[in-house]
Amino acid sequence: MFNSIHEECGVFGIYTNKPTNVATSAYYALYALQHRGQESCGIVVNDRGVFKTHKGLGLVNEVFTQRVLDEFPEGRIAVGHVRYSTTGNVNTANCQPMTVRHVKGALAIAHNGNLINALALRREYELKGAIFHSTSDTEVISYAITQERLVSGSIQEAVEKAMYRIKGAYSLCIMSPKKLICARDPHGFRPLCLGRLPDDGGYVAASETCALDSIGAEFIRDIEPGEIVVIDENGVQSIKTHCGGKSSMCVFEFIYFARPDSVIEGASVHRARLRAGHYLALEHPCQADVVIGCPDSGLDAALGFSQESGIPYGVGFIKNRYIGRTFIQPTQGMRENSVRIKLNAISETVRGKRVVLVDDSIVRGTTSAKVVKLLRNAGAKEIHMRISSPPFISECYFGTDIDSKENLIANKHSVEEIAKIIGVDSLGFLSTDSVVKLAENANCGFCTGCFTGKYPVEVPKEIPKDKFESKIEE
Repeated sequence: MFNSIHEECGVFGIYTNKPTNVATSAYYALYALQHRGQESCGIVVNDRGVFKTHKGLGLVNEVFTQRVLDEFPEGRIAVGHVRYSTTGNVNTANCQPMTVRHVKGALAIAHNGNLINALALRREYELKGAIFHSTSDTEVISYAITQERLVSGSIQEAVEKAMYRIKGAYSLCIMSPKKLICARDPHGFRPLCLGRLPDDGGYVAASETCALDSIGAEFIRDIEPGEIVVIDENGVQSIKTHCGGKSSMCVFEFIYFARPDSVIEGASVHRARLRAGHYLALEHPCQADVVIGCPDSGLDAALGFSQESGIPYGVGFIKNRYIGRTFIQPTQGMRENSVRIKLNAISETVRGKRVVLVDDSIVRGTTSAKVVKLLRNAGAKEIHMRISSPPFISECYFGTDIDSKENLIANKHSVEEIAKIIGVDSLGFLSTDSVVKLAENANCGFCTGCFTGKYPVEVPKEIPKDKFESKIEE
C-alpha cells in the first residue's frame, strides 16, 4: 500500500530478575516493531528507581546509535516505543515513552491507540490546574493515572480506576520504580502480547510477537481486552476488572499493520493475508496472465489470489529498500516523491500481459494511479486491480489515521468510477463479510468501522477526530 493510510504505534516493555542490559533488548524489539511507526522512538530504562531516557525523531537505528546505547545503565525494567502520530503533531514533546515525575513516584508510559474522549479529559484537567507539554493523548492518560494515584493504594489500582475514565483504544506499557504494568482497552482494539525470557525468567510485553522473536523470548499469551498485567518481584498478577466485554480488534492489523511473521490472537497474519487473496479470487475473478502484488503488504494477498485462481504469480515491482514506508513521510508532497523513487516495475513480468494487481487498500486513489501508470509504462496490456479490504467510507477513531470522509475516494465515487480515475480495466474490493473471516480461528471479534461507519463504541460527533491538536492550541 502506498500513501494510503497512516500507522499507529508499537510498544514494548521488559522486566528482568536481575540488572542487565535491558536497553539493548528494547532496541532490538523496537527494531522489529519499526513498521508500526517511523516518526520517532524512545527507550526509558529503570536503574534502581532512577529513569534514564533517550528519545528522538527518526528511525530506531538513527536515534539509538551505539554511543547512545552504551550510555544506558544496566537495569531490571525498561519500556520502549515507536510512533506514528494519530493524535498530536510531529515534535520531540510528543515522542514516547512519556515520563511523569509524581509525588507518588515516577512513571514512564508507552501507548498505542487513540482516545475518543482525550479533548474532554484534557479540558477537565486543565481547569483543575494541569499543565500539558504535548499535544498527544498519551499525556492525558498519564494525568488520568496520576490523579487516581493520589487516592489509590498502588499503581495498578490507579491504572484500574483510570480505565473507567479513558475511552477508546489503548495498549499500554507502564513502568513504575518497581513494576511493569501492561493494559489493553476493554475492546482490545490494538494488540498486546506477553512473553517470557528463557535465561533470566523475566517477562516482556510487546505489540506483536515478532518483537518477542527478535530477543529470543517465548510467547506466553495475548493480554486480554480489558486486562491489566502487573509484573514485579512476585511474578505476574492479572487484574480482570474490565474484562468480559465483546472484543473488537482492528481488522486492519491483519490486512496491513502487523508484520506477516506475527501471530495475533492465535491467528497467523501471513495466513490471514493469503486468505484475503483467496476470497478476492472467488469474489472478483478475471481472465489474466499474471498476478502481482504491491510491495510489501499486497504480496501475500497476491500469492493467495494466484493459488486460488490458478493464474501464475510474478514479481512485478522492485522496491528500493533504503527508504521508509511512503505513507509515514510527514507531508503529502514528500510521500508522493517517495513513491516515485521507491518502486520500479519489472517490464519482463508485465509487458504485453493481462495483469492482476493486488494491494491492501485505496484511500484517496492518487498513489494507486501512479502505480498503475508505472505498469502501463512497463507495457502491461490490461490491469485488473484487486483490493484485500473493503472501500473506506468513514474515519477511524481508534489509532489508525484514516483520512476524513471528504478525502475518501469511495465516498465520492462508485467502484466503476474509481477504476476509471486510477486507470485500471477493472477493480474489485474484498467484501465486508469476507474481511472478518480472514484471521482463521482468531480469539477475538473485529472492528470494521472504517468500512461500515458502525463503531463498537459511540464516537464523538461534535469534534472531528483530526481536530484534537488544533482545538487544544486555540
